[in-house]
Amino acid sequence: MSKAAELAALIGGQKALGNKNLVKNGAMVVAQRATSATGITGSGLNTVDRMYPEISNAGTWTQSQSTDVPVGQGFVNSFKMDCTTADTSLDASHYNILGYRIEGIDLQRLNYGTSGAKNMVLSFWVKTSKTGNYVVNIQNIVTGGTSRTCGKVYTVSQANTWQKVEFPIAADTATAFDNDTALTAIIYWWLASGTTYTSGTLSNTWENISNANIAAGLNVNLADSTDNKWYITGIQLEEGDVATPFEHRSFGDELLACRRYTYKAIAGSAYGHFGGGYAASATTAYANIPLPVEMRSNPSVTANGTFRNYAHDGNKPITTNPTVLNAGSTTMFSTQATSSGGGMTAGDFIFLTANNDADAFLLLDAEL
Repeated sequence: MSKAAELAALIGGQKALGNKNLVKNGAMVVAQRATSATGITGSGLNTVDRMYPEISNAGTWTQSQSTDVPVGQGFVNSFKMDCTTADTSLDASHYNILGYRIEGIDLQRLNYGTSGAKNMVLSFWVKTSKTGNYVVNIQNIVTGGTSRTCGKVYTVSQANTWQKVEFPIAADTATAFDNDTALTAIIYWWLASGTTYTSGTLSNTWENISNANIAAGLNVNLADSTDNKWYITGIQLEEGDVATPFEHRSFGDELLACRRYTYKAIAGSAYGHFGGGYAASATTAYANIPLPVEMRSNPSVTANGTFRNYAHDGNKPITTNPTVLNAGSTTMFSTQATSSGGGMTAGDFIFLTANNDADAFLLLDAEL
């Protein structure tokens, strides 16, 4: 190792230099939605927070938070993709990708689009049952302009063995990252693709996006057998020229970071409380629910389970799950719930609670 690399590794290991990793939940410790999801054939977040697979007609998958990790690196979880229905012949435009999405405000420290733009390094640990050449790339999604990308081919020569991949990313002085809270950059790990995205030439420096070049060099179809599995953990994107040791953050810090994008309010007990409010009539009540952190944007809300309004004179089961009355805030939202059989008095204070359902939850989504 060069002296520069030794110095970078030493500096990177110091606790005083925290918050270097631009990736949230890179150690896969937070999974608010679920720890496992089966029968996945399309795109979306299903298990580990911030991990966003994009699948288009490329097999059926189980996604999970796994405990298979590289030994001696301090990790306890990884993200796992397990093929359960194979697709041995992909059409040209079909693909399977793992994506990680980044807000523009988190990238401004890099000074892209200026003469002072800074280099980055992406590093991660990967393990797979299928050897061959894989592709990882990063895209700058430019609002109202031409998006940019650069990528790297990494080779897996030994199956079922953890290996660390490092991808130095030279700064782009030509194009800035948007400065907002919208989707601005995506890291993509390509696991399978048709020729639409592999027929060109991959560039490891920034260039305008051309579909043919995005995943060029990929020679693996991870969807071609139900024996195929792929794991990743320790994702780190940082400023600099050399990858430094992974920044292990506390579970509490990672959970709060993830709750900017997803918050799962769980009953936790048979009659667990979600929030307080008032009865507007004998049948209708409103509850205000504060959020633990300010979310990225006004969230959508999904209710799952059995709920009730609880007034001073007892339990008022509701006929349908609570609906969102106002999600126009990043710090609080309110719900409306109608109780069967009435029985409330207008102006009464009420609690929105689970109705003998410890698994009831409200899922708030402000994902990119």
